[in-house]
Amino acid sequence: MDFGILFLVVLIIIVLVVAAGVKIVSQSKAYVVERLGAYDRTMQTGLHYVVPILDHVANVVSLKEMVKDFAPQPVITKDNVTMQIDTVVYYQITDSKLYTYGVENPISAIENLTATTLRNIIGDLELDETLTSRDVINTKMRSILDEATDAWGIKVHRVEVKNILPPRDIQEAMEKQMRAERERREAILRAEGEKKSQILIAEGEKESMVLRAEAQKEAAIKQAEGQAASIVKVQEATAEGLRLIKEVGMDEAVLKLKSYEAMVKVADGQATKIIIPSELQNLATIGTTLHEMMDKPAPKPKPGPKHEPKPVPIAKDEKKDLI
Repeated sequence: MDFGILFLVVLIIIVLVVAAGVKIVSQSKAYVVERLGAYDRTMQTGLHYVVPILDHVANVVSLKEMVKDFAPQPVITKDNVTMQIDTVVYYQITDSKLYTYGVENPISAIENLTATTLRNIIGDLELDETLTSRDVINTKMRSILDEATDAWGIKVHRVEVKNILPPRDIQEAMEKQMRAERERREAILRAEGEKKSQILIAEGEKESMVLRAEAQKEAAIKQAEGQAASIVKVQEATAEGLRLIKEVGMDEAVLKLKSYEAMVKVADGQATKIIIPSELQNLATIGTTLHEMMDKPAPKPKPGPKHEPKPVPIAKDEKKDLI
């Protein structure tokens, strides 16, 4: 009975030891395995077995790209200006063995290497160049760090200068300079805007004057054409009237009647003097004579032989005038 329990305990221990040696490596991870204290192998993604007691997982390495933001470092420019600069390094572990055995505390080593490289680069630049040469600084630092970290199994992808903080007095001077520059640019832009506005106004007035002149020209042309057409119509109507008069054969009696109608219209006006044509004067004389003859009483006949009165002869021309 005691032997059975002992066997069961030993079996459980063996199962636990064997199960403890089973390792599953996840994606983007790498296991550095040592056997009896020496590097043996690197296990990649998948199912692996580590011999208990003999094998040991020395380091679990992440293969993802990582970002490290380093604290501001004091640096001195070529013109002896001390400023604070902080950097951001983007790196990735490419060799797990070198990363594990290459250097003690690789992140601290990268930080110190970054600070040293930054001081060397900024020491060759003046303040103005430092403020305007971020891309140059980033490129030089990435190249130097990438070459130095190859022995540690690290690949530096990118280095960014995050902040450049000059001394307070220099910051104030720079702010004043920037403010003056902004005001100057604003004045230039305002002057250019006013200039363009004046040009546009002048061009608009010019176009307006041209359009008004063209409109006046067109109106004068249309008015002249209308007057010309009116004159033509009047002349055509006059010619047509003369033609009709000629066709109907208007005689002298009709002309005299028309003249009399014209004089009646003239007499209805406000004029105090009327000039009567000679033809109408003759016509008035004849009318007066006839009126006197009609109003004068006939003479009493003398006693004697009765005879009928002779008719008064009327000239042919006077008959025609009476008509």
